Amino acid sequence: MDKDSFEFVIYMIHACANKWGSSPSEVYQKMKKANCIQDYLVPCYDVLHTQSSSYVVEDIQQFLQRRGVPV
Repeated sequence: MDKDSFEFVIYMIHACANKWGSSPSEVYQKMKKANCIQDYLVPCYDVLHTQSSSYVVEDIQQFLQRRGVPV
């Protein structure tokens, strides 16, 4: 993971936490459980970082739910 994708992941963890009323550490644990960071955010960084935060938050929510991780 390079610096840009790392910063993007941190930003999205905080964006999800704000949207879902959770702490960033809770969101990170959910993402970790679903392998969201390694399987989705980092590999798709080139496309995702050009989208709006709200769009990516919704995508992350759907990704987690498909992997059986409740939001």
